[in-house]
Amino acid sequence: MSESDEIKKDRSSLATVVDLWPYLWPADRPDLKARVFWAAFFLVLAKLITAVIPFFFKYATDALNGLEPEVWWIPMVMMTPIIMVIAYNVSRLVMWGFTQLRDALFARVGQHAVRQLAFKTFTHVHTLSLRFHLQRRTGGLSRVIERGTKGIETIVRFTILNTLPTILEFALYAGIFWYFFGFWYVVVIAVTVWAYSWFTIRASDWRIQIRRDMNASDTEANTKAIDSLLNFETVKYFGNERMEADRFDVSMAKYEKAATKTWTSLGWLNFGQMAIFSTGMLICMVMSAMAVQRGEQTIGDFVLIQVFLMQLSIPLNFIGFVYREIRQGLTDIEDMFELLGVPAEVVDSPDAKDLVIDKSAIRFENVSFHYDPNRPILKDVSFEVPAGKTVAIVGPSGAGKSTISRLLFRFYDVQRGAVTIDGQDLKNVTQESLRSAIGMVPQDTVLFNDTIEYNVRYGRMDANLTEVREAADMAQIGDFIERLPQGFDTPVGERGLKLSGGEKQRVAIARTLLKAPPILILDEATSALDTQTEQEIKAALDIVSRNRTTVVIAHRLSTVIDAHEIIVLEEGRIKERGTHGDLLEQDGLYAAMWNRQLEASEAEAALRAAHDSDEMGLVVRRRPVEDEG
Repeated sequence: MSESDEIKKDRSSLATVVDLWPYLWPADRPDLKARVFWAAFFLVLAKLITAVIPFFFKYATDALNGLEPEVWWIPMVMMTPIIMVIAYNVSRLVMWGFTQLRDALFARVGQHAVRQLAFKTFTHVHTLSLRFHLQRRTGGLSRVIERGTKGIETIVRFTILNTLPTILEFALYAGIFWYFFGFWYVVVIAVTVWAYSWFTIRASDWRIQIRRDMNASDTEANTKAIDSLLNFETVKYFGNERMEADRFDVSMAKYEKAATKTWTSLGWLNFGQMAIFSTGMLICMVMSAMAVQRGEQTIGDFVLIQVFLMQLSIPLNFIGFVYREIRQGLTDIEDMFELLGVPAEVVDSPDAKDLVIDKSAIRFENVSFHYDPNRPILKDVSFEVPAGKTVAIVGPSGAGKSTISRLLFRFYDVQRGAVTIDGQDLKNVTQESLRSAIGMVPQDTVLFNDTIEYNVRYGRMDANLTEVREAADMAQIGDFIERLPQGFDTPVGERGLKLSGGEKQRVAIARTLLKAPPILILDEATSALDTQTEQEIKAALDIVSRNRTTVVIAHRLSTVIDAHEIIVLEEGRIKERGTHGDLLEQDGLYAAMWNRQLEASEAEAALRAAHDSDEMGLVVRRRPVEDEG
């Protein structure tokens, strides 16, 4: 790793810790701060008891060896082997009790941090622009959030409750060894700790890139799996199950390779740590054994040093574990914080006010818009949708029809011109109030994997069941729902795939009716349906749009002949405008589109008639064979 990469990595880790700090120490939750304090207090108390425990072992050993040690803080009458053994085990029990009390106190703090950051990320993702979501894969996005939330508690727990107490434990052990056994023992322990920490940090940094590769492979595999499952029918249509399985297996092979490296490198890390610590322990044990032979130490001292070193191995190993977990946790949540750092493309202005609906008149004033500066979509478009009227937007594919609806919902802001409702520029009103005033029936209705009732009620979540049923009846789907075995409790499946296209459209119409918005957008709501279903849905849409300001974006011109005005877009500009009759008289682009669709409809009707004729052909009856002779 180059020096610049190292600096970049350190800055990234520091920035992540800074971003995480408000969740470690929540400013608005004094109760959680108190829990952190008491958890840390009991942990420090446990560390102090841990430093005392080995002395009971020493005194028990010396007592069993015939010595009578004098300790100012323990009465002589208690300096018996049995009492020391009891004291040793009771102290261990108390130490573990304080440790578990710490965990119990801190549990709410950790889970609160997980919940808050997960909630903030989920909320932030919903504020990001449509452009962001069209560019990101859902599977990869969900994996980033999943791994990030799992890494939060690890970092929260280890940062607050373990790092400082471990340093305190090292300081206590160093002071005890210096006071009881001399300077050189401290030197050996200090060198061992330094070598152990240096090796752990270097090896862990090496393993971080391996971890990143494993995460990338995991994200890729999960993305491909979700993408394939969401397109289950398409996979079946083309018989590409084997291809999809092979694509998934390629990603899993990368994950297998990276995961194998992760576990192999962990084995080398653990071996190196043990080799360093064992060397330091060997030196201290040899020094103590020689001191016992010289009569400078007792057998109890030898045992005391051994117990201290064994206890030292726990926080020492924990330093490596903490560092690895924090580094890996930081790696796991880096993408989450990067996600939180993505700015929302469309935001409310500081002085934004709620949209006030009077007549619900819509106006586009010299609007120009592009997704990519090199490819303009709308070019100086101006039109008005009067209150309570219906205006249709038609034109060839790529003319910019659907962009009109996206600008009305303010999924994007226009680069030039203005979009207004009742004279209020959409840039100056809150997005929440704007979208609450508009209803949408899209071409491709995607339902939640829940019941029909939930999906209809989604238009207004506080509606009661009676209102839900009324909306379903108005959308001409109530009778169909009642005939189902589970009625409104019928699950619709992933993306509503258990329902037909017409049934899904009716559910979309029902929830829009339940929302009861003053403005309605029908974005090619019937273009994917057959002719009969289209006519049925159109009848329901006529009910929805009655007395509402309506923008109809249409592919089939037969659905807009009753519109008060039809606007024909071509290459982002208004080519023609007028009523259906006016546009046919102009004999321009609209008339050409109408004639083509009319010819296609007539050809389709002729083909259907021929098919029906074949079905109802004459039935040839064979005469029964007469008996001969």
